[in-house]
Amino acid sequence: MSKTKILLTGNSDIVIYNFRKELIERLLYEKYEVYLLLPYGKGEKIESLKRLGCHYLEIQINRRGTNPFEDVKLIANYKKILHKLSPDVVLTYTIKPTIYGGMACQKLKIPYIANITGLGTAVENPGIMQKITVALYKKAFQSVHCVFFQNKENKQFFAKRQIANDKHRLIPGSGVNLEHFSLLPYPPDDTIEFLFIARVMKEKGIDQYLEAAEIIRKKYPHTRFHVLGFCEEAYEDILKAYEARGEIQYHGLQDDVRVFHQSAHCTIHPSYYPEGMSNVLLESEACGRPVITTNRSGCGETMEEGKTGFLFEAKNTESLVQAIEKFLALSNEERAQMGLNGRKKVEEEFDRQIVVDAYMEEIEKILADKNKQASSI
Repeated sequence: MSKTKILLTGNSDIVIYNFRKELIERLLYEKYEVYLLLPYGKGEKIESLKRLGCHYLEIQINRRGTNPFEDVKLIANYKKILHKLSPDVVLTYTIKPTIYGGMACQKLKIPYIANITGLGTAVENPGIMQKITVALYKKAFQSVHCVFFQNKENKQFFAKRQIANDKHRLIPGSGVNLEHFSLLPYPPDDTIEFLFIARVMKEKGIDQYLEAAEIIRKKYPHTRFHVLGFCEEAYEDILKAYEARGEIQYHGLQDDVRVFHQSAHCTIHPSYYPEGMSNVLLESEACGRPVITTNRSGCGETMEEGKTGFLFEAKNTESLVQAIEKFLALSNEERAQMGLNGRKKVEEEFDRQIVVDAYMEEIEKILADKNKQASSI
C-alpha cells in the first residue's frame, strides 16, 4: 500500500526549513511521504531538508515578477508536476505558490491548505495591483479546504472581500521553537545593546532605527546599536557611513542570531511592512529579551505594552526615541523581568507546536473525508 503524499510549496527553501521544519518532522514521524516543491535558489537548505527525509522537486518562481506570461507558464508547471505526482494534500505558502499552486490544485481536484503569511505591500495598498491580486485569490480559493491566517487584520481583509469566508482559521504566526530559542541569562548593563534583525530595507523601518541610533548614542554613550540581516543595495553606503561614525555595528546576514541575543538587552523591530506575525519578535521574546516595536498588525500582537516591551508609532523616529528612552530609564532588574514576561507570553500563546497541531488536524480532516468518499463508492 502506497504512503499518503503531502506536498509543501513555497518560494524559499530557507523559510521552509526555518519555520516549517517541525511540521515536516511531524509528518515524517506520522509516516507520510513529504514532497517539497520549491525554487532551488542558492539551495542553502535543500540538502538539509532532503536529509530529514523529504523528496525535492524544483519549480522556477520569479518572486517579484509581474509578467502575466510568466505566471501562465507557472500555473502550467504546477499542473504538470501535481498531475504527475498526484499528492493527497498540498500546503501552500507565499503569494505566487498559494495563488497559482491553488489554481492548479483546484483544476486537478487535489485538496489544499493555504497560509497567508502577510499581505505584502501590493495587496495592502489600494490600487490596480490590489484589485488584480484579490481577484486571483478569489479564483484560487474557490475550493480551498482551509486558509490559515497569522493575524486578525489579514483575516478581516479577506472576510471583507468575501474570499473563502467559511474556511478561515487563525493561528499564532509560524510559532516559535521554544527549545531552539531557549531562555538566555540577561546580560549586565555596562553597555546597553540593541538589535535590529531584518532585511535592511525601507519598509522594515531601517531609516527610523538608524536615526534613533544617532540621537540616542549622543545622549547615552553607553548604548550600542547592532544591525543583522541582508542589506539591499540602496542601503549599503548608508550603513557604511553610520558604521564609520560609530553609530551602529553591521554584522550582515547571520545563520544563528542566538549568539547576538546572549549579549543584547533588547530587540528593536521598527517594521511597517505588512507582516503575518513577526518571527524576529517571537524569537527575541523566547530568548527572554524585551522588544520595542511598531503598533502595526503582526508586530503589536506579539507583545504587551509596558510588560514585555514598548510600542511606538510606525515611521516615527521621535516616537521610537521616546520608547528607547523609556527602556533606558528602567533598572536592569526591570528589563530582565520584561524579558521573563515575554518568554512566558510566547510559551503560552506562540509555541510552534500549536501551529503544527493545527495543520495536522486539518490534514487529518481532509484524509478522513477522502477515505469516507472512497468507502462509499
